[in-house]
Amino acid sequence: MTSLTIIYIIISGIIALLLALFQYVYKSKKTRTNSILAGLRFVTIFSMLLLLVNPKLDSETFYNEKPNLVIAVDDSNSMQFLNQTDRVQQIIQSLKSNTDLNNKFNIDYYKFSNEISPNDSLDFNTKQTNISKAIKGLEAIYKNTVAPTILITDGNQTFGNDYEYTARSYKQPIYYIVLGDTTKHVDLKITQLNVNKYAFYKNKFPIEIILVYNGEETVNSEFKITAGNATLYSEKITFSQSNNSKIVQATLTANQIGVFTYQATIEPISNEKNTVNNSENFAIEVIDEQTNIAIVSDILHPDLGALKKSIESNEQRTVSILNPDAYLSKIDEFQLAILYQPNAKFIAVFDQLNSDNRNRFIISGTQTNWQFLNSASSNYQHDIINQTENYLASKNANYTEFIVPDVAFETFPPLFGSFGNLNMKVPHQVLLYKQIGNITTGKPLLISFENQNRREAILLGENIWKWRAQSYLNNSDFKIFDDFIGKMVQYLASKKRRERLSLSYQSFYDGNTNVILQAQYFNKNYEFDNRETLEITVTDGVSKESKTIPLVLKNNNYEVDLSSLPASNYKFTVSTNLSNISKSGTFQILDYNIEQQFTNANLSKLKQVALANNGAVYFANQTEALFANLLSDNRFATIEKSTKKTVSLIDWKYLLGLLVLALSAEWFFRKYKGLI
Repeated sequence: MTSLTIIYIIISGIIALLLALFQYVYKSKKTRTNSILAGLRFVTIFSMLLLLVNPKLDSETFYNEKPNLVIAVDDSNSMQFLNQTDRVQQIIQSLKSNTDLNNKFNIDYYKFSNEISPNDSLDFNTKQTNISKAIKGLEAIYKNTVAPTILITDGNQTFGNDYEYTARSYKQPIYYIVLGDTTKHVDLKITQLNVNKYAFYKNKFPIEIILVYNGEETVNSEFKITAGNATLYSEKITFSQSNNSKIVQATLTANQIGVFTYQATIEPISNEKNTVNNSENFAIEVIDEQTNIAIVSDILHPDLGALKKSIESNEQRTVSILNPDAYLSKIDEFQLAILYQPNAKFIAVFDQLNSDNRNRFIISGTQTNWQFLNSASSNYQHDIINQTENYLASKNANYTEFIVPDVAFETFPPLFGSFGNLNMKVPHQVLLYKQIGNITTGKPLLISFENQNRREAILLGENIWKWRAQSYLNNSDFKIFDDFIGKMVQYLASKKRRERLSLSYQSFYDGNTNVILQAQYFNKNYEFDNRETLEITVTDGVSKESKTIPLVLKNNNYEVDLSSLPASNYKFTVSTNLSNISKSGTFQILDYNIEQQFTNANLSKLKQVALANNGAVYFANQTEALFANLLSDNRFATIEKSTKKTVSLIDWKYLLGLLVLALSAEWFFRKYKGLI
């Protein structure tokens, strides 16, 4: 309370006392009855004046806060491969049954593989391990707390950032319980195989393989690439302790069209323990066509390079950046034209495109001549206002022209474009709406339409290169954004008649990736119909076993996850229940489990990370020593904390009760004495 508030309370007490004395003592006989009544009246008046002054009182409560103990368990398939599943369960059970640890810590259990989640149960069936992502997830949860962390793992990571560097930003001590064999065995293995997914018919395609040897003696082996029983490439290789790695670069010829599977193998040596990592399957899809796209621009802008990189991430597509005159001289070489910020120099380009009824993708910006564009097309008119605006993107969930990848448009920076509305004169679909601040305007930012057997799209803003950069920041790669641009290009470059049932899938899948198939179904008016029921029948080409699985509706797509299927060749048919429409295809799942490429635990790396994070490394039979260390470490003491709360006296219900009690007592006492 302030000094002024204390003065007000003293004055209130004096006033209450004077009024009470005046009413019951002044000019009255000084009796015990009057003294009691004066005391009650003093309490009443003083309580009312205190409520008017309303002083603020500080209350402080104390409580004990125990530190957290975080247990994160490797739930990947490597635990099964290394025969450590029972050991993991024993360690978890010993943690849960340790009374001292549970009294000292709030223990939280997690599991991780390619993701991190609360540990409700362990499956040990995931084919990827991302320790770096697990550490990042824990860092976000326990950023401002005391939370020593125990990671139960073999230390082998199959993808993601190097967890040695990720752990440096983690401000908690990390203790590792190492699972798996820590003895180094003699081993030959394929650590990496680099090859493009696609090759063109009668062209050569390169393959790069990295081979590694762990051992001390000099050994000889042979590397082969085979297809079935045929050997397509072979090379004799010698390894030693000092020369323990080799990069093999081979070139094969695509002689047939279709999907073809190959196997790269380094022959095992006589005393090698793990031979699973000596071979790796890969596949190539040989195609007989290539889409050529022209980006036509009269200006220089970073968007041009970003679009070229994004489109050419698919090996089936090539991009040329041309000025209008150069494009006209080669127009027949291209299946699609992307017209970047057209101006009056594009007159001949539009005349030729309109004459040939060619598809196009128009990207506008601050240097676009809309007066020219309005005159060049009868399908739309844009307001002519000499002002610019920044537009954020808001996705239209009801867009149905093609399956839109799950791009986080809401996280992207704004595009810069001309102020005003695009007024369409033909039927169209909006893929992205303009958003200014937190307000979605309902006006198009990206639209597509089909008119007179011609497809066209318009993007009303420049700086799309920033979108690609943000996508990399969100996902650590460009794949999702490049897939989105690829879908746009595929839709615009095609002249095929629209189908009521369309499928999106790959011809082959690596054994360590998710196998996802998506579908869209349209009614007779080509409107997306979510009332239909879709199911897929998948048949194994080897065992001939079939299974039927329903597709799940997800936004405007039907989707099914087939990741549980074993490696094999598959035929499938997606069929509808009501309209009796079906569509068939084939895909292949390659036999490859990256978790089986490791023969032992990565002890040296775990020791480095634990040392950098003020932790330690323990083996599975040393858990009691770890528990004792945690219990005796003074860094993890229970902390007494206090909460200080300021409360206004008007909120104190006891004062109101005292006021009511004093008034009631005074009334009853006067009634009892016959003064009323």
